[in-house]
Amino acid sequence: MSITDIQDEIIEEFSMFDDWEERYQYMIDLGKDLPLIDDQYKTDSNIIKGCQSKVWVHAELKDDKVCFTADSDAIITKGIIAILIRVFSNQKPKDIIEANTDFIEKIGLKEHLSPTRANGLVSMIKQLKMYAIAYQTQLK
Repeated sequence: MSITDIQDEIIEEFSMFDDWEERYQYMIDLGKDLPLIDDQYKTDSNIIKGCQSKVWVHAELKDDKVCFTADSDAIITKGIIAILIRVFSNQKPKDIIEANTDFIEKIGLKEHLSPTRANGLVSMIKQLKMYAIAYQTQLK
């Protein structure tokens, strides 16, 4: 599936919920299904800077696609990183770099986060794209 297809799928899933309590619960559930990072990668170098809670992300290049695993010590943040990993994992670095993230506004996520969580969301996206940039240079 392309990044756009996955984003459209997420927009559709979030549109099924009537209020933000249900959407938060859905994000928490998504966090529970997150492909967990191996404990050996839960290091300071894998922590995303700018997040209120701890978020660890590990990336590997497999078959010219970036595969992400992650974890967080906060349930909502874990749900947020789970959504981002669903969108960006197993995609080509170039596609990750070029992807827009308008779907975050479309599901209303940004406006329903505290300012510190919203900053953390931006930091997560930046970090995932930085991994993609690093891997893209290796592929050239």
